[in-house]
Amino acid sequence: MSNEWIWVLFALVNFSMLLIIYRIFGKPGLFVWIGMATVVANIQVLKTIELFGMTATLGNIIYGTIFLATDILNERYGKNEARKAVWMGFSTLIGMSIMMQIALTFTPASGDVAQKALSTLFGIVPQIAVGSLAAYIVSQYIDVWIYAMLKNRFNDHKWLWLRNNVSTMTSQLIDTAIFCSIAFYGVFPFHIWWEVFLTTYFIKFLVAAIDTPFLYAARKFPK
Repeated sequence: MSNEWIWVLFALVNFSMLLIIYRIFGKPGLFVWIGMATVVANIQVLKTIELFGMTATLGNIIYGTIFLATDILNERYGKNEARKAVWMGFSTLIGMSIMMQIALTFTPASGDVAQKALSTLFGIVPQIAVGSLAAYIVSQYIDVWIYAMLKNRFNDHKWLWLRNNVSTMTSQLIDTAIFCSIAFYGVFPFHIWWEVFLTTYFIKFLVAAIDTPFLYAARKFPK
């Protein structure tokens, strides 16, 4: 099976799992999902794959589910709950980063087989870590703000697709710009940086489009 088909299946699995968690646990399930997804996305992003003829990072799908989760919270419970979830996800990411950096300082036993792999996953360059944290908090806040603004102006159910897509696609563009600028600008020649920026946002744009039917489904669930 090609990477493209696996990617589509992977996206459907991710968004479906989010809906299942929300259906079973309600609002607390969304908070838990956001915390988990911020950690997993920052691990998956270290793996690059060939997708649609481009080199892309793997973490974009589960990262996109965070935007869907905050949109569900915004739609059904208000922007204050969505903002609370954003800060919970940010705190989870900070906590994971600190704990794993300390864990890496321990001298491994002579028979240890995990230190090298853990160093690869969590010993990330500070520039990338800062870029990830800054991009997350800024883009998520913008997503919540745009969604709430559009909800006040286009509150009818028929405009749900507009609220979801405009807020997510705009905030994902800002997320990509911040992350690529902090993490990679000056590291690569400009034409390489620009290619990374465009391909990253293209994948995030597709993920944002795919999540729309799942928001419609979530809106029908009991609160």
